[in-house]
Amino acid sequence: MKKLRLTAVSYLNTKPFIYGIFRTAFSEHIELSLDIPSVCAQKLRNGDADLALSPVAIIPELPQAHLVSDYCIGAVGAVKTVCIYSEKPLQEINRLYLDFHSKTSATLAPILCREYWGIRPEFLQATEGFEQRIGGDTAGLVIGDRAIGLERQFPFVYDLGEAWLQWTGLPFVFAAWLSVRPLEEEFVIRFNSALQSGIARIPELTKILPHIPGFDVEAYFRQNISYELDEAKWLGLNRFLGYLPGFEHSALHRDLPSVVGLHTD
Repeated sequence: MKKLRLTAVSYLNTKPFIYGIFRTAFSEHIELSLDIPSVCAQKLRNGDADLALSPVAIIPELPQAHLVSDYCIGAVGAVKTVCIYSEKPLQEINRLYLDFHSKTSATLAPILCREYWGIRPEFLQATEGFEQRIGGDTAGLVIGDRAIGLERQFPFVYDLGEAWLQWTGLPFVFAAWLSVRPLEEEFVIRFNSALQSGIARIPELTKILPHIPGFDVEAYFRQNISYELDEAKWLGLNRFLGYLPGFEHSALHRDLPSVVGLHTD
């Protein structure tokens, strides 16, 4: 197989995928870079990556979006690392910083504000260090590893994965393995096998990861992040994409039948 260029999210929640890839011979078939989610999306759009673990909110911007894996970064309830932090309750928030690391979370937060919480704060484009500017009636959406432990600094924390489930009754998909063209079947099968291997080795992986004080990494992998792109997540994904301008279901493809019975019809 020809080596393909992969870009994956550099966060803790992606470690099981990376572990599976490099614990198998599959690593010989790829060139892997680790980036923040927005850069993963940019590389896919620009043709600098053949396959990306990308925020799903970019799907309407792609000429075609091919889901090439039965695995994703998803949540069935509280995700723990995609939260709005505030010194005041939601109803008293006037401004909300939107984390620049991922378009999915920055798109989901305004949808929840408008459709679920019934609030209309001013949305602020965040820049590096914006977490230090959260205070008073200005809240902030913080995602990824920077959110770990942040709940101890603010009296009000609103988990977007939990809010989505409470509102829709569905899980949420934050990022998925996307390509803009069909990939070879052999590659996709071996890729999925490598990811599955990493998920199966979570107990082994957690023993070699650095200790994070006050944070249970294995519980995070098993209880907060939900990796299987099952039928419920497929429904949640399409529900979310339906709120985005320009989304056409016909442009979203699944290259292989899923082992968990997903259908794209």
